[in-house]
Amino acid sequence: MTGVGPLLEAIADVGRAPSGGYERFAWTAHDLTLREWFAAEAAARGLSLVVDRAGNQWAWWGDPDTDGPGVVTGSHLDSVPGGGAFDGPLGVASAFAALDALRAADVVPVRPLGIVNFSDEEGARFGLACLGSRAVTGTVGADRLLALRDGVGDSFADVLARVGGVRLEHYGRDDEALARVGVFVELHVEQGRYLADLPPEEEAPVAIGAAIWPHGRWRVDLAGEANHAGTTPLAHRHDPMLDLARLITDVRAAAEHAGALATLAKVDVDPNGVNAIPSRVRAWIDARAETEDAVLAVLGPPPTAATKSALGGSGAGIGAGAGGGLARWQPVEESWTPATVFDPALAARLADVVGRPGSDLPAPVIGTGAGHDAGIFAAAGVPTAMLFVRNPTGISHSPAESAEAADCAAGVRALTAVLTTLLTDAPAPSALPFET
Repeated sequence: MTGVGPLLEAIADVGRAPSGGYERFAWTAHDLTLREWFAAEAAARGLSLVVDRAGNQWAWWGDPDTDGPGVVTGSHLDSVPGGGAFDGPLGVASAFAALDALRAADVVPVRPLGIVNFSDEEGARFGLACLGSRAVTGTVGADRLLALRDGVGDSFADVLARVGGVRLEHYGRDDEALARVGVFVELHVEQGRYLADLPPEEEAPVAIGAAIWPHGRWRVDLAGEANHAGTTPLAHRHDPMLDLARLITDVRAAAEHAGALATLAKVDVDPNGVNAIPSRVRAWIDARAETEDAVLAVLGPPPTAATKSALGGSGAGIGAGAGGGLARWQPVEESWTPATVFDPALAARLADVVGRPGSDLPAPVIGTGAGHDAGIFAAAGVPTAMLFVRNPTGISHSPAESAEAADCAAGVRALTAVLTTLLTDAPAPSALPFET
């Protein structure tokens, strides 16, 4: 039996960045190496490997076409720029480790078990998070996805054509792949401090996910006039970087007023020369909150025709004000994911088998502001649940992201217990689409 530690160690050097974090962007050489690792781990266990129409990898113990639908677990292997070692890979490695534990315990499943590696969950290369799960479920159309471009201007279609393995004419929603999934359980490192901050008498290494906050991403284009930095008087400049500065402070003020989280962390400057006034700045806003109303309050009400006229058309360069949201900046929606509440019956099933070591208390049930492939599948109607493993730093999307070996082992035990009850003849939640 292979523990989760050795599995993670086997890929620890893939995509390591100078910061100590990782740069495992979708469909790059690093990502392809990780896909090869996934295929090798599947082959070592005698699993059948299937790549769906969206490029996601599925490793099956059993035949989901004849004996399914099955139980699926797993996560993703790609990262954000400078990301941590656990966001995504912990869920994939834990899935393989749980399968090993099931076999070691001579568990005889009555339905197939699948392990999945979703492609491009982070959206770091093409700008759309959960790209693989959105594609396979048809949440976003194939034409829009294939037209996405990365930072150097390569279209997603061109990238897929170069790397091979995915047929462009079939790319997108895959009903055959979806029909194989009866229930999905994703294990993930916690991307916050809830578990780390519990008092000693209530401590728990693993929590059950209740919901994912609604969240969206918007683009703002700021027009300027290119000119020489050394010869253009300040009074004669049209510098969009000044608009960007105002936009940044407006994002913070709008988030505080709405009781939401909003971040402006990605910026594209043209021509991006140290001695040139920019001709254009493009910025991206990420906004999340516990309620959809709070997220939309960050954006604010759409400006009226009179307001647009008073602001010179676009509103760029004029602050929105704390209560007015960001609508004056005319943000363009690039993605929107509504609130996701995980299957209550399935969550109750998890609560029956996931507890706190040394305590009679049930496992904590928590929500999260981070997006996950589990949220996409839940929204598509698949009974879905999540498990979160304690992160002692509470930091994620950073080299400081962490998880203790003992807590990772506890996560594998919890996942194994969950899979055991779902794979055997134990009573299943009524929402599950398969018979027990």
